Amino acid sequence: MCGIAGIWNFKSKAPVNPMLLSRMVEMLHHRGPDDSGIYLSGDLGLGHTRLSIVDLSGGHQPMSNEDGTIWVVFNGEIYNYPELRSALIQKGHTFKTHSDTEVIVHAYEEAGENCVKGFNGQFAFALWDGRRKELLLARDRMGVRPLFYAEHGGALLFGSEIKALFEGSTLPREIDPFAIDQIFTFWSPIPPRTGFLGINELPPGHTMTITERGIRFNRYWKLEFPSCEAKFQARSSNPDKWYMEQLMGLLDDAVQIRLRADVPVGAYLSGGLDSSIITALCRRRIHERLKTFSIGFEAQEFDETTFQSTMVRHLGTEHHAFLCRSEEIGRSFPDAIWHTERPVIRMAPVPMMLLARGVRQEGIKVVLTGEGADEVLAGYDIFKEAKVRRFWAQAPHSKWRPLLLRRLYPYLSGMQGQAASYLNSFFGQGLEKTDDPFYSHRPRWQVAGPLKSLYGETMRERLKEYDPVAELREQLPSEFEKWHPLSQAQYLESSYLLPGYILSSQGDRMAMAHSVEGRFPFLDHRVIEFAATIPPHLKLRRLREKHILREGARDLLPESIVDRVKQPYRAPDHASLFPGGKALDYVEESLSPDVLTEAGIFTSRPIQTLLSKCRRQETLGMRDSMALVGSLSVQLLHQQFVRKKTEYIKPAPLMGNIHSI
Repeated sequence: MCGIAGIWNFKSKAPVNPMLLSRMVEMLHHRGPDDSGIYLSGDLGLGHTRLSIVDLSGGHQPMSNEDGTIWVVFNGEIYNYPELRSALIQKGHTFKTHSDTEVIVHAYEEAGENCVKGFNGQFAFALWDGRRKELLLARDRMGVRPLFYAEHGGALLFGSEIKALFEGSTLPREIDPFAIDQIFTFWSPIPPRTGFLGINELPPGHTMTITERGIRFNRYWKLEFPSCEAKFQARSSNPDKWYMEQLMGLLDDAVQIRLRADVPVGAYLSGGLDSSIITALCRRRIHERLKTFSIGFEAQEFDETTFQSTMVRHLGTEHHAFLCRSEEIGRSFPDAIWHTERPVIRMAPVPMMLLARGVRQEGIKVVLTGEGADEVLAGYDIFKEAKVRRFWAQAPHSKWRPLLLRRLYPYLSGMQGQAASYLNSFFGQGLEKTDDPFYSHRPRWQVAGPLKSLYGETMRERLKEYDPVAELREQLPSEFEKWHPLSQAQYLESSYLLPGYILSSQGDRMAMAHSVEGRFPFLDHRVIEFAATIPPHLKLRRLREKHILREGARDLLPESIVDRVKQPYRAPDHASLFPGGKALDYVEESLSPDVLTEAGIFTSRPIQTLLSKCRRQETLGMRDSMALVGSLSVQLLHQQFVRKKTEYIKPAPLMGNIHSI
């Protein structure tokens, strides 16, 4: 895993300033501390910082084709590179290295921008075609690896992280109020929007071609489901068995190709179903003792240590467990915001960053994880919640059907303690609108909605005509309304929350803060495409989530893991920021009336009320916790990137060679 950056003065034609490009690369040092390099050609510059994983000695970047007319900088992995390499050699291409990066160059020579369709991997790359005077940017299907860009002053700038773009230009630094409004609704911005005005993110499954004539986008992949009219086809007289065997076979191969590396590979082991399956499949293929990693918490409601121990005994791994103390989570929150570069409304990213630090200290660069299974195979409570609400909507006056809501969210003591009348009122809103394309997600968006009551007058004025839900509706595919309700809900989770929050704020950005590469077998596009064809009742059987996966894993795992009730990954929120009832110093400063007024985003009074509650150590509900974390993260983002009041990262000097012509 690496960092990429670049500048093309495609309109101004000015020569690229090598110092600016070097500074962009230096800002990405944490993504690739093993090597770095830049390529300069007049008005174009490409930069790279490398985490060496495949072909340790031969993978220096930027990398070119045989005659130096095509150059690439690449972040990620192409897992099927050995097969692609053999096919390209048969077609007459000559390879200088054994890296997957070089496969991109030659595959592009064969297929142009369509080369991405043959890649099985997680990637973001920039490729310069000097013959055609074209720059190609590309991003993987699910958005595992980030790629940001901005057009400014006659130049196109790009990079793996936004901080690199700021470093290489005089881009205006302004928080995007519309992005905040989206995050305070959906938990993530709608691509291509980011937390900063003028800086965009290339959406997953897209390429972007820049020429002197302009910019063109191409969507080369999208998540699709069978229509209800076509129905899900029975593939066998025993469909349960058939789907189970196909799924586990694909998953096993996805794990196998993700173990391809020239460095040791480890695995995250949370004690949940998904990471346990991945670790068990790894264990079958790794002969030496597999290193596994997990986090635990002081508070029992977040801790899964018991299940982790069960799996360690079952698989015999060399396990490293790290205890995350609440105060350390709170103190590390500014670092997490520096790396994630967007507001968040939960503290959950921080322990993932601390876990990556522990992994790296143990000498491991690559870990396999179970991320993506809940979206692909219907594991979240939101899917069950929508099913219950639809069942209830068929008999809205039933006294019994809403009682099923009690079977949801067993880990949320606050919700379980609510009166039945409150639950009925909350989940019963819009009950009859079952044709609403966002039926499954309206309750969640209601929970996040009150964060907007914190907006100051300026924000209210800028957002008074804005409706984020309407913007999201415009992005829905035309065939969306023909899909099964579970497929619709899965699409929303997989296309927005997964890349915009899970994979970014808890995945790539937290792992790469400590130079660790996460690999996600459940997000192999073959697994995703197959899972989309599995009939809904095999994914969500009655209210049993991930049914087909659980049954497929029965021979791999102990029964206590296969049949355990799902416990979503969470972390302590306000308790981390107020250890012993006293705010951490930066919390007090960032949310002080003067600093809030200066940023001009929030109004002070309701935030001071929140702080008073925390000082009195009152129990905060979910909405208050989200308001506290959300407003604090926006304030930190403003301080770090707009005011440039940061002491978090000191760029390291460049390593490696500079190529220029």
